[in-house]
Amino acid sequence: MHKPKPSPLDKLIEVQESRPSRTALRVALRRAAHQLYDAPPLVLDDPIAVPILGKQYAEELHKTATKLEKPFSVALRAFLVARSRYAEDTLALPEGVTQYVLLGAGLDTFAYRNPHPNLRVFEIDHPATQQWKRELLQTNSIAIPASLTFTPVDFETQSLSAQLLNTGFDPAAPTVFAWLGVVPYLTLAAFRATLAFIAQSPAGSTLILDYAQPRHALPYFEQLARDSLSDRVALAGEPFQLFFTPDEMAIELAAFRRIEDLGSAEINARYFADRTDEFKARGSSGRILSAHL
Repeated sequence: MHKPKPSPLDKLIEVQESRPSRTALRVALRRAAHQLYDAPPLVLDDPIAVPILGKQYAEELHKTATKLEKPFSVALRAFLVARSRYAEDTLALPEGVTQYVLLGAGLDTFAYRNPHPNLRVFEIDHPATQQWKRELLQTNSIAIPASLTFTPVDFETQSLSAQLLNTGFDPAAPTVFAWLGVVPYLTLAAFRATLAFIAQSPAGSTLILDYAQPRHALPYFEQLARDSLSDRVALAGEPFQLFFTPDEMAIELAAFRRIEDLGSAEINARYFADRTDEFKARGSSGRILSAHL
């Protein structure tokens, strides 16, 4: 039987599914820029953030530096480093946690500077993004620690639980899950399926995630900024799909017993209070939370 010729849309989807995440690179560039260009004290002290990019992305890192003083760029960079710092601060608090699962790990570097000798780290990501990261690690001579396990998962088509179990995850052990920079790109069904899996974790487990409020909940100029950002990520093949107000998110997290949900004011009070520059979170869109079982 004659096979139909692929349409341009089919070819575009095939390319997008086989290439690493462009947004993961942009986040990594901003974390690296923080190490090089922001005044001390650093909110996220990450000595691996620049080396993991290597020569491959040196030019893009330089281009990132030319935008350092633009208000939107400053605020976005501040939010990105604060959410990573928040995740690592939260991870250090629970007793008895032996597993740390990064959902949508991208180029996160925690596993390569993990200070907890008994903590096993699972990096979850799309297979193409994970392969790209492993190539960067090898090219830039960054060793993969024995405490790290790579777990490839396509959140929209594969079972997170099955993939984790296949790579040695212990569902009976208290676990911290960090779900950073992922939620806005998911369908509601995929979000809820992943949340249901995490909610089955034993007492003492924690979920850390960030999310964005819907456009209608934002002031006018933030709506314009959201429109611009939405257009850019859509062009990169990774469109925004999912937003929540804090009240809506609280309903989704009904299975958890304690929630801390931080907006810009709380983030700035915790991480940017003593700064004399303009490096801080702004606006009301982005929020960071932790939820405990």
